[in-house]
Amino acid sequence: MENVTSYIVTAALPYANGPIHIGHLSGVYIPADIYVRYLRINKKKVIFICGSDEHGAPITIRSKKENVSPKKIIDKYHNLNKEYLKKIGINFNIFFRTSSLLHKYTVQKFFIELKKKKKFKIYKNDQFYDVKYKHFLSDRYLIGDCPKCNNKSYGDQCESCGYVLNFNELKNPKSILSKSKPILRSTKHWYIELNKHQDWLKYWIFNKKNWKSNIYKQSNSLIDKGLKPRPITRDLEWGINVPLKNLKNKVLYVWFDALIGYVSGTKEWINKNDKNNKDLWKSKKTKLINFIGKDNIIFHTIIFPVILKYYDNFILPSNIPTNEFLNIEGRKISTSQNWAIWLNEYIEEFSNQKNNLKDSLRYNLCINAPEKKDCNFTWKDFQKSNNNELVFIFGNFVNRLVTLIGKYFNKSIPKKNNHEYADIKIIIKIKKKIIQINKSIKNFKFKKGINLLISILKIGNKYLTKTEPWKNKIRMSTILNTGINIVGNIGIISNPFLPFTSKKICSILKLENYYWEDLGKNNLVKIKKIKNLTLLFEKIDNKIIENQEKKLKT
Repeated sequence: MENVTSYIVTAALPYANGPIHIGHLSGVYIPADIYVRYLRINKKKVIFICGSDEHGAPITIRSKKENVSPKKIIDKYHNLNKEYLKKIGINFNIFFRTSSLLHKYTVQKFFIELKKKKKFKIYKNDQFYDVKYKHFLSDRYLIGDCPKCNNKSYGDQCESCGYVLNFNELKNPKSILSKSKPILRSTKHWYIELNKHQDWLKYWIFNKKNWKSNIYKQSNSLIDKGLKPRPITRDLEWGINVPLKNLKNKVLYVWFDALIGYVSGTKEWINKNDKNNKDLWKSKKTKLINFIGKDNIIFHTIIFPVILKYYDNFILPSNIPTNEFLNIEGRKISTSQNWAIWLNEYIEEFSNQKNNLKDSLRYNLCINAPEKKDCNFTWKDFQKSNNNELVFIFGNFVNRLVTLIGKYFNKSIPKKNNHEYADIKIIIKIKKKIIQINKSIKNFKFKKGINLLISILKIGNKYLTKTEPWKNKIRMSTILNTGINIVGNIGIISNPFLPFTSKKICSILKLENYYWEDLGKNNLVKIKKIKNLTLLFEKIDNKIIENQEKKLKT
């Protein structure tokens, strides 16, 4: 581990205009949680930051459609998302709100300071305007055809090809509000002149050889094409007001606002928990990691670093792990068409199972993570990964060991008395796998890490099958002692990936206050007697899967 005293790990703020779906989990929240859990069991001090993005066009559009206030929409989904992210095992230090007074103060302070340092320029130009609704149309208030791929696109970014648009590039634009063709009307906005920061951004990104190839290539491509001034204000009623006199319906752009939320969220947590650590964002001993999806790259690798550097020479991200998109049953996730699997519904619908399958979802989304390219979730693959890997490989190994110890030793851990090369060999193999898992997690290769975990379980199952302890009374105690210590190691390794399973294993073996450095020990389990074990995983019936497939398509 690197010699840093503190980590700030952030996960992209979800819009509070709807529930979390499995695409969000796969792209951002589970990878971030895996890394944070790994840091914590390596004795690292971590502040894990996320919260609800309560501003921006998607929220106001939904509020208009439902004829309720934006606050009513936000309150509902902030609380819902906070609750169910926790239920799936994602434990943020703070899940804040961008409507808080502290956040508003922090964002406006950033604007004032950057304005003083002359980092903005005012441009007057034409912008689309809906005459019927008397409303300027920015970003999500516009829909038309993408100039690159010709698919339907909003006015800020194409969801099909990822192209970042300027408002005037959209072909055949229409207003989301009135469905009519908008007119152009003059307005003025404050722009951050990204073009003036190309050289140092290019140098800074060039030296990030440890970044994943997708974010490294796209960031360099954006700079090579030439950065342009980008507006940080909008003509909207909903948002954080631009802190200048005589301005009406001018707010700070949601991406200026939301990015600074990482700072205000940290402040809020520090004010309540650690007031002696107020300079984390300026300390060279702090490491900043931003977990995002690929549609947020420009904001985190270009805009955010400029804001941080020129506000008060804050630390810049050391890594920005970025995933591609997760599709469902061969189709792109679409919240507007309800083509999604919602986290809250999944947890509620599977809560009647003896083992409510939280880790089954985490497992599937990890082995199927879109780390290098878009991936596809299907209910049948989900069933297979649960039944064939978690039940048959993972659960089978742990259950075999516990059952054998219960049957032959009345749940008492047997002592080693006849060590052979086979026992030493398996410990060496597993130690090598642990080193590989450690390296994989450090390099944000979580899919590889969890596959290596399964490979340890396969080694364990093969060891039991080959040594047949139930047939060998002389060797039985040594084999089962070796096996149960492998289970103990698996319990710790599982913590970042499968926290509920890890907790069960560590509970029956009474492994408490453990750390990553304890891994690889063949005398990890100290207790004399094993507690009762409930099944770690259970099979998913075809009927359950058929019902979920049917629900998705209706």
